[in-house]
Amino acid sequence: RALSYGWKVVWIGFHKKTSGEIRILEKLGVQVSCFAKYHPSCKNSKLRATCVSKSKLKADCTKGIKAIRKLFIKNNPDMLILDEINICVRDEYIKESDVIDLIKSKPENLELVLTGRSATQKIKKSADLVSVIKEEKHPYKKGFQARKAIEY
Repeated sequence: RALSYGWKVVWIGFHKKTSGEIRILEKLGVQVSCFAKYHPSCKNSKLRATCVSKSKLKADCTKGIKAIRKLFIKNNPDMLILDEINICVRDEYIKESDVIDLIKSKPENLELVLTGRSATQKIKKSADLVSVIKEEKHPYKKGFQARKAIEY
């Protein structure tokens, strides 16, 4: 929607190496960056090839926070989407205080969008708008694996 009004949109993803959403965003002209590209969980045998240590993920997330701060000044986007950043806070790859600092220090004209389950109460309190998408039923509960074009 923002793109259709000529807004400059930047999307920064966490824990995504490749996905359909990245490809289409790039085709639409969105500036895309990814940090901590590997998966933080090794429970699923299909994900083992993309697993890395928690310390590596934490270091990559820290690079992401630094890049976001620079982006505020350098790129001056109208909308900045930080995809799955709440998961990074929940799983202790990013400090909650760093995200709250981003919210408080963002340029006034910037629409900042944070995604991911489990946003903390402090992050919610710092935000202007909070929405929750709640799963009621999912094939995962029947043992199905993530599906191309649906979950990734």
